[in-house]
Amino acid sequence: MWIGGYLVVSALVFCTGAAGVLIRRNPLVILLCLELMLNGANLALVAFARMWGGEAGQVFALIVMVVAACEVVVGLGLIVALYRRRLPVDVDELRELQG
Repeated sequence: MWIGGYLVVSALVFCTGAAGVLIRRNPLVILLCLELMLNGANLALVAFARMWGGEAGQVFALIVMVVAACEVVVGLGLIVALYRRRLPVDVDELRELQG
């Protein structure tokens, strides 16, 4: 497959995630959309690494996956803490973490 096809799919996945982050107000859905955005960026990195024949893009994509896993752990921990305290789960109504 030609690299433009990979980049088109990558852009579609990234834009779907960005639209979800901007439109949705549920924190779980926002986390999932952030994951979509990171996966779109990873697909572009791997496509460029394959085109140029190097491993640097693939190594960087692996690092991005590790950061995404850490982001999910922290985000889900915050969401579980909100559910346990019976606070509103709507992102616009959250004021508890403002300090």
